[in-house]
Amino acid sequence: MKNDIHDLGLVLDSKVKLVVIESWDEMRVLETLTSLAIRRGVGLHTWSITGGLQRPGFAGGTSIDTATQAPEDALRLVRADTQPNLYAMCDLHPFLSDNPKLVRLLKEVAMQQETYRPTLILVSHALRLPPEVQRHSARFQLSLPSEDELLAIVREEATRWSERNRGARVRTDNRTLQQVVKNLRGLSHVEARTLARNLIVDDGAITQEDLPELNRIKFRLLDLDGVLSFEYDTARFADVGGLVNLKRWLGERQAAFMSGSGPDPLRGVMLVGVQGGGKSLAAKAVAGLWGLPLLRLDFACLYNKFFGETERNLREALRLAEQMAPCVLWMDEVEKGLATGDHDGGVSQRVLGTLLTWMAERKSPVFVVATANAIDRLPPELVRKGRFDELFFVDLPNSQVRAEIFRIHLQRRELDPAGFDLVELALASEGFSGAEIEQAVVSALYAGQARQQAASQALVLEAIRNTAPLSVVMGERLAALRQWADGRTVKAG
Repeated sequence: MKNDIHDLGLVLDSKVKLVVIESWDEMRVLETLTSLAIRRGVGLHTWSITGGLQRPGFAGGTSIDTATQAPEDALRLVRADTQPNLYAMCDLHPFLSDNPKLVRLLKEVAMQQETYRPTLILVSHALRLPPEVQRHSARFQLSLPSEDELLAIVREEATRWSERNRGARVRTDNRTLQQVVKNLRGLSHVEARTLARNLIVDDGAITQEDLPELNRIKFRLLDLDGVLSFEYDTARFADVGGLVNLKRWLGERQAAFMSGSGPDPLRGVMLVGVQGGGKSLAAKAVAGLWGLPLLRLDFACLYNKFFGETERNLREALRLAEQMAPCVLWMDEVEKGLATGDHDGGVSQRVLGTLLTWMAERKSPVFVVATANAIDRLPPELVRKGRFDELFFVDLPNSQVRAEIFRIHLQRRELDPAGFDLVELALASEGFSGAEIEQAVVSALYAGQARQQAASQALVLEAIRNTAPLSVVMGERLAALRQWADGRTVKAG
């Protein structure tokens, strides 16, 4: 809070008489203003529609002037004050849209430049001033807690839980504790304390199982719904067959990304390959392996018919992803949003420019996983060296990996892999993708249910024989994709 008091004091020293503070943590804003008022020896008044103007007594008393519940009356008092007092008005934003008299009063207060005049601070979760007032104002943002402060908050809540439970200690480990602290970044002090308390209060422990729920609540608190979606189901890498090179690459860089101690900040990876080859599952598994929230950017939701809105939507989505950092940002089928075209009014080029600028300049730990099926539709600026840390090619699984994928999907559906000849299934499914193998198992289950029998080797083989894989249907395109990837990409498997 000390830095906030100092920085806000500098804003006041600039003789700006109208300051806007957007924050969900109203109490912390008022505490900061109270400390600043005491330090400067000036009065502090607060206003709300329910209580009118109030003067918090530094010795504990409070005087209330309920006659000033109307915002116009309160602003007239502010305008008439001849002392350098501070006035904090909370939640004024609903009155600004259709009240020209209120707007004029705000402007008159803001234009009073004399040192002995009061300063008006507008406090709200979100506030947009009318243009004629905006240029006379300054905006101030409270600092978010550092990692050391977040760690202290978690430890304080652990101590409080211990005191309420006869000295019992909160169970956790250092790795999980550090992940919790990193995942609390971007929240206010109050929000971080509330989440830390929720983690502990149920069972007196902070474990890896708590991380997905922590990330879900954080996503909801930051109100990120829209073009970004929170993926709750992050896969384990044990559920991803093959991709050994990708798994090794990620394992070697996990510690560096989580600690931010690598020689260069990690940007992310692009996964290209055939449909159903496991690119999306691999993107989910990155977040699962690193214990990070997974955000999915839907390019289809970005596009808006109004000029400039599409780029604004993308900028907002990327800004919100930075608020969730550290996190994994999954851009699925990125070619659908960035493919160049001559009939979109240049929107795709502007979207590409916005994305490339963000990728080059971002400082927050956001690891990008972009997936693409039609690499030939992607602009060369995106796939050149330096945009991503590595470009991986996800090919169709070989026989050994197909057997592993069969084992995974049989187990997932409570079928004993020991009752199946996985080698035979792998040989029969030559040219199948991981998604096609999964569907063969699903088809066998439905066929067995219809025939009132358990899924068997014969039913899976029958499903395989009845499937025309993409490697056959789109053989020419797959051959062209492999030819392009040769020498340009690293094999993921």
